[in-house]
Amino acid sequence: MAFEDPTPTAPFRIGTRGSPLALAQAHETRRRLSTAFDLPEDAFEIVVIKTTGDRVLDRPLKELGGKGLFTREIEDDLLAGKIDIAVHSMKDMPVDQPGGLLLETYLPREDVRDGFVANGPKGLADLAAGALVGTSSLRRKAQVLNRRPDLKVVEFRGNVQTRLKKLEDGVAECTFLAMAGLNRLGMSDIVSGAVDADDMLPAVAQGAIGIERRADDARAAEMLEAIHDTPTGQRLASERAFLAALDGSCETPIAGLAELDGGSLRLRGEILRTDGSEALADEVTGAIEDGAEMGASLARSLLARAGDGFFDWR
Repeated sequence: MAFEDPTPTAPFRIGTRGSPLALAQAHETRRRLSTAFDLPEDAFEIVVIKTTGDRVLDRPLKELGGKGLFTREIEDDLLAGKIDIAVHSMKDMPVDQPGGLLLETYLPREDVRDGFVANGPKGLADLAAGALVGTSSLRRKAQVLNRRPDLKVVEFRGNVQTRLKKLEDGVAECTFLAMAGLNRLGMSDIVSGAVDADDMLPAVAQGAIGIERRADDARAAEMLEAIHDTPTGQRLASERAFLAALDGSCETPIAGLAELDGGSLRLRGEILRTDGSEALADEVTGAIEDGAEMGASLARSLLARAGDGFFDWR
């Protein structure tokens, strides 16, 4: 596909966080754009932007304000015209975008599963009572405690490399990392075992890369349309509608996964009390084009079963 802009003197700027995984995702985006428009890679500039979530590592995410911690500064620079597009891990993204921005481009989704990482044990069942599990994810914490209430969960923030160092230092005996991220980093060999989604439903949009642009940027719109993966977009439309109806944030343990089979979509959802003492799960199946309404309907059904105070801290 021919496309005259960007030029070497005015590179197309791709904004991203600076972690190794975030950079791998930005490089994948650049490769796809370069191939789609037959442009050299130096026609694109990768711009690293430090976010609140990257700068503050000594406090749990819930104390810092939940979702948006890894996106706010990037979106500010996008609105200010300092970058042309922003590349995000979709599981970090709030369901609402700031005015003037659109998030409608997704790359092909990677492995959605969580990976269990430990020195020795192959899974939760192999851990002794009282073992320390490291995670900063409220979803993973609640799921672990729901399945193994005899375990203890400790805060485990940082990028993949930081968390692996904490594991090596004995801060915890095991942790969970997204298989998608490990695959993108070429590090899947560190996993003791991938956790089947039937055993541990993943975070909404886990494994998906989203690309955000300014609503009035026609050039970016044309470029991104060429690399958008429709099946991933269909799945995320359902999952994110589910999340939106639950008012999901980093302060609520929510899991969801949409899967396609021909012309139908299956959506599974789970909500948990923050201490893991109760989990509610259900699923719906319907036409792909009804995915967003299915997501909202499933959320309403689970909320009706949960009652008031289900997500209150315990």
